Amino acid sequence: MATKTTKPRTVRPKAAEQPKPSFSLATLKPNPHSRPKRVRIGRGHGSGMVKTGGEGGKGQTVRSGGGKGPAFEGGQTPWSRRLPQRKGVSQKARDIGHFRQTYAVLNVGDLAGWDTTLEVSPQSLKAKGKLRSLRDGVKILGGSAKKTTGTLPAGLVFRDILFSASAREALAAVGADFGDAAVSETAH
Repeated sequence: MATKTTKPRTVRPKAAEQPKPSFSLATLKPNPHSRPKRVRIGRGHGSGMVKTGGEGGKGQTVRSGGGKGPAFEGGQTPWSRRLPQRKGVSQKARDIGHFRQTYAVLNVGDLAGWDTTLEVSPQSLKAKGKLRSLRDGVKILGGSAKKTTGTLPAGLVFRDILFSASAREALAAVGADFGDAAVSETAH
């Protein structure tokens, strides 16, 4: 019998080992207990989820979204429907108050004692106590001649204020400067 000669085994040199990254897509996993094990329903009495499987009884209570709302009062007319309706107010009326602009209103006669060195602006009117709040803007109205307590000072300078037509006429007669920013409006 011929004997088989074997070559000595050659060991290949290992490639330079690269450091493995600390994490990769293959090693990502959720934090411990961040994804609890799902409840398996109907798997025997030891599971605690037998028969109705956490759904309760039959009918309304089983259905998704079923049950009674927080305002349910056992079948009697709920509190929200027992309240009286206001006479003359439609239940269908839209609430347009949110979209309407309300102005802080001032009569021309209230400017009778104003210092002409000060510019008449919403901020200066509030600082002098002529207005409580500025709201969406300030508008000066003509007012009646009886309410005028004194003569209007000449040379008033206005900024960021709206005027009614009669107020603009009265102020223009005494030489008021309305500025570029002042916007004219029709009577209130």
